[in-house]
Amino acid sequence: MSQTNCLYSHILVGLDLTDETPQVLAKAVNFARSCNAKLSIAHVLEPITFAYGGDMPLDISEVQTQQVQRAEQELQELTKHIDYPVVQEHVLVGQPASELHYLAEQQDADLIIVGSHGRKGFALLLGSTPNSVLHGATCDVLAVYVAPNTRAE
Repeated sequence: MSQTNCLYSHILVGLDLTDETPQVLAKAVNFARSCNAKLSIAHVLEPITFAYGGDMPLDISEVQTQQVQRAEQELQELTKHIDYPVVQEHVLVGQPASELHYLAEQQDADLIIVGSHGRKGFALLLGSTPNSVLHGATCDVLAVYVAPNTRAE
């Protein structure tokens, strides 16, 4: 079997751990397989202090730690159900686009794949996470369309 000429050797997939995550991961696996590329996955949690404005009168570090652990478990569960090796799983805390940019550079990823929910055309990117990942990336970014969650019959 001949090797295809593919531009990508390491693909980083940003997953939001919603119901549509398996669709994004399946598309990324197919892309990685066609390129015979390494595949890494990442989920980025925004710091709880961002969500509550930093004015929380209690220690929320334990809650953030629990969120990280839960996300790590979800990523591990996802990788059990795919038939392609995932070289690294990452759970990061920060701003999603910045963290994915940094991780892609650190891991020498040459493509970042993210899901895009339900918009079409230019609206697919404008004002969304894929748009923020696209701007500032030092590698290619692929936004894959995620169909509304429908049941297969």
